[in-house]
Amino acid sequence: MRYALLDGYNLAFRAFYGMPELTRADGFPTGALHGWVRTLWWVEDHVRADENLVFFDLGGASRQTALREDYKANRTETPEALEQQMPPIKEWTRAAGYRGIERDGVEADDLIAAYARRLAAEGHDVRIVSADKDLGQLVTDRIHQLLPPPTANPKIGWRELDPAEVEKKFGIRPDQIADYLAIVGDTSDNIPGLKGVGPKTAAKWLNQFGSLEEILAHSGELQPKRFQQLVHAEAENLRLNRRMTLLEDDHDTEDPGVTGKDPERALALLREMEMGRTAETYAERIG
Repeated sequence: MRYALLDGYNLAFRAFYGMPELTRADGFPTGALHGWVRTLWWVEDHVRADENLVFFDLGGASRQTALREDYKANRTETPEALEQQMPPIKEWTRAAGYRGIERDGVEADDLIAAYARRLAAEGHDVRIVSADKDLGQLVTDRIHQLLPPPTANPKIGWRELDPAEVEKKFGIRPDQIADYLAIVGDTSDNIPGLKGVGPKTAAKWLNQFGSLEEILAHSGELQPKRFQQLVHAEAENLRLNRRMTLLEDDHDTEDPGVTGKDPERALALLREMEMGRTAETYAERIG
């Protein structure tokens, strides 16, 4: 079987920023919902998965905040217009037949890791739909990552990352992604990288030494030479960064249960949002 694992908030944010500010007659925003529906239809039509699972964050990241209190502290508040649309986005998603998975205190990325690795171990093909760099560490011959078109340059289109494409994009293997992000940092999660060290240098070190621990063990051999003392001094911070960026898959992966599929409700919701053309298309799709 083939499974599509969709990173809910990652895709919702992209839908929000990738669409114009559309509204219902009473001013209720609908742009993100428009983009969301289009995204899910693209996944249906091109991935052709036997099962589609959508992962949402319920709030809180117990593992990460236990390591670093300022985890994601630099993120701006979710735009009010997107917050308003999240309930109808979730309602439409379940009514349209997608299985929703969310858990208090556990980030969607870790849940995706748990499900992706379990399903791949059972012999299934998995497609992770997200632009999140963290998820590249899950890529194998059975698990691929689908990157949505960049909002700044949508003409690039969708891209599929298998192990070779991850290496082409980052210059390292998928299993080195957590080490790589520990070095260069991840601004979206407020994880500070090593000052002055960019992607090319990080990739060069990882290709030379294999892992963050080996880089630390050989800090006196690093080039450019000016980073030798810095890497040695920042060793514990770099190890902490890696614990933050390494996804944990030791979570229960019970069947998500009943989907709550209700095509009539999904259609009615689109009409309530005054998305007439989208409602017509959905009616055609469900026959």
